[in-house]
Amino acid sequence: MSKFILNIHCPDQKGIIATVTNFIHLNAGNILYIDQYVDRENKLFFMRLECEFVNGDFPEAQFRKTFDKAVAEQFSLTYELYNLEDRPRMALFVSKYDHCLYDILARYQSNELAVEIPFILSNHEDLSEIAKRFDLPYYHVPVTKETKAEAEEKQLEILEKHNVECIVLARYMQIISPKLIEHFPNKIINIHHSFLPAFPGAKPYHSAYERGVKIIGATSHYVTEELDAGPIIEQNITQVSHLHSIQDFIAKGRDLERMVLSKAIQLHINRKVMVYQNKTVVFS
Repeated sequence: MSKFILNIHCPDQKGIIATVTNFIHLNAGNILYIDQYVDRENKLFFMRLECEFVNGDFPEAQFRKTFDKAVAEQFSLTYELYNLEDRPRMALFVSKYDHCLYDILARYQSNELAVEIPFILSNHEDLSEIAKRFDLPYYHVPVTKETKAEAEEKQLEILEKHNVECIVLARYMQIISPKLIEHFPNKIINIHHSFLPAFPGAKPYHSAYERGVKIIGATSHYVTEELDAGPIIEQNITQVSHLHSIQDFIAKGRDLERMVLSKAIQLHINRKVMVYQNKTVVFS
């Protein structure tokens, strides 16, 4: 039995849904899920569909060939096709903070994340014991201003060796180069506090505390060449007050970072995020 996820993006026009669903029906398929969105301002159509073909195998290559001819060409349609049962290979990049790393690995170990994690990579050795605890390879690739280009070549070599599809920056405190971004467009997920650019620097929660803010938050987004300005996948906030200490701010902020990053990973690996014009359409 073949199961697919079909993500569609094209100019908005009549008959798209009917033609796509009819294609599934004519090929003895069954639709498991369907949702769509129209950007009326830009006249763009987006759809996510899950389907299965129960009467015999329907190979991906055959699906693409017949779908291109029957549907895609007619509507000038761009699409992505995924095997519903594939588990993407996801690398974890970390530095010294461990809260997001522990959360991801715990979810991975309990089968909450339908991925394969082939390794953890860090510019420091501090978290290597966590990798041992979860029986994962740990690559230490130091990064300095003088060795950054060489380090990135090493990272790309490791990523290629392990056939990695996407990267999660679980508090990796290095700026990602255009070269790495080019190899993984909209496939590098980052997490940061939502105080940027109002509270940049190494101690944003201290700055927020000093300003007496009432809300703190976290944002997960895809990495682009413009720092912290990539398409947003997930955000969340929590309230704080004068009653909370700096340590309370930090603890609440880290909880948010864990939750927001985990949700962003789930959305990405379930193919529920579509990127356009530096924005995202996120299906439920």
